[in-house]
Amino acid sequence: MSEPIDPAAIPSGRRPDAGPPIRWWPAALILALAALAIVYVRFLGERSHQERNILSMIIGVGTTWLLLLWVLFLSRLRWRVRGLVFGGVVGLIALLAAMFEVHGVTGDIRPVFRFRWQRPPELAGVLAPGPASATSRTSLPVSIAALTNSYPQFLGPHRDATIPEGPRLARDWIAHPPQTIWRQPIGPAWSGYAVAGQRAITQEQRANEELVVCYELATGRVLWTHGDPARYATTIAGEGPRATPTIVMDRVLTLGATGLLNCLDLATGQVIWRKDVVTENQGRPREWGMAGSPLVMGDLVILNPGGKNGRSLVAYRLDTGGYVWGGGEDEASYSSPCAGRIGGLSQVVIFNQHAVFGHDPATGQVLWQYPWPSGHPHVAQPLLLPGDRILVSSGYGTGSELVWVARDETGNFHAQRLWKTTRLKAKFNNPVARDGFVYGLDDGVLVCIDLATGAQKWKEGRYGHGQFILVGDVLLLGAENGEVVLLDPSPAGRRELTKFAALKGKTWNPPALAGDILLVRNDREAACYRLPVAR
Repeated sequence: MSEPIDPAAIPSGRRPDAGPPIRWWPAALILALAALAIVYVRFLGERSHQERNILSMIIGVGTTWLLLLWVLFLSRLRWRVRGLVFGGVVGLIALLAAMFEVHGVTGDIRPVFRFRWQRPPELAGVLAPGPASATSRTSLPVSIAALTNSYPQFLGPHRDATIPEGPRLARDWIAHPPQTIWRQPIGPAWSGYAVAGQRAITQEQRANEELVVCYELATGRVLWTHGDPARYATTIAGEGPRATPTIVMDRVLTLGATGLLNCLDLATGQVIWRKDVVTENQGRPREWGMAGSPLVMGDLVILNPGGKNGRSLVAYRLDTGGYVWGGGEDEASYSSPCAGRIGGLSQVVIFNQHAVFGHDPATGQVLWQYPWPSGHPHVAQPLLLPGDRILVSSGYGTGSELVWVARDETGNFHAQRLWKTTRLKAKFNNPVARDGFVYGLDDGVLVCIDLATGAQKWKEGRYGHGQFILVGDVLLLGAENGEVVLLDPSPAGRRELTKFAALKGKTWNPPALAGDILLVRNDREAACYRLPVAR
């Protein structure tokens, strides 16, 4: 016979058969440390927005697993309860993994999820040359006879995201909304459009082919396509080509994500010549894909494969594709070559992995260089300014510097810093300048910087990692969420005039504006709008 239990010896509220009390303090300690770590990561120290998000995700995942270990080994819960909690959490994680997949990241390195059964729209009819696609729609009869300007390359006519003599856009899109000319699915890529007359050309991925696709501007009908057996795709970076085509006279120059350079006939898409610039110049494919849009200067096609033995920047003949020159030793990053006059001399400027370089376009010789931190991608274009000044900017906490390139009495060039700021960190937005001030997206927030001093005038309005076109005296902004926003650029403060939802989903592709015709796209759809003009 068992001895009777003395009720006075049982702690208040516990059954006689209960085990030891639950040990809560390790869970409380884990949560307290996680909270402190989040506060430290997000609010203390000099970290980029991207680093904060990455570290916050690591803390969240680590905290979850530590709590599971606490449940299993330190909680003193009944083993049946421990098994139910652990199995439930692991089962939930497995269910979410079965339902969702990571479809890239935002510019702030936040994962974008989509259902695993969600598939891109069917492109077979859209990409086949022929009548206007059934997915296109025109809200009003549209006549596009003569454009006030073309948009023949990356960032427009001058490769600086500005159209000084562009149309005088209306400032109220509620009273006078943009007209939809067409909107339809498109193959994935981060390329933009190049426009010449009735032809709008971009690059896309379709299965294992990289395509160059020529659309009719007024209808969205495919006029021709050219395909190469190549494919670039990663979970984080996405899929497809990165560079924007360049149109010169009757030719189209395109660079694919793996390094295939095509020169095509503008009217038919037929191949005139073709190069594998990475292989030919002993370069290597970039982690995020080759992204430098071809630059044409006179009869030269210039691009940056980042090759060895003086092949960092190279030039080919526009008519034949023959190799002309190479210069520099640095690896390529993700910026595109641009042209300008510095110190009275025509130059090609390129932002590579370790420095900004100025090259002689006649020989490829490096005339000067300005070092830059190399621990992150360099994407934004150097902004060439009057007075032999260049604004250089990159993200991941680095910031911007205004550089002066001077030429001494012996003819040699020297680059020196005028000012430095962390108030503008252009990850892959290309800043623009107007009336002595520069406007850019600092980790996704619009900012105005005084070009004379580097002082921040204001910072307001989160638009994500989008792109600009400065059209006359207004700033056309393609936001990361697919909206198109019109702003009045002023050092007095942010003046948002109007906006509309142009696309759905993450939009990194640069917009194109030919006259009052706006072309926008992302990795899933493309759209063409007629913007209202002031009367």
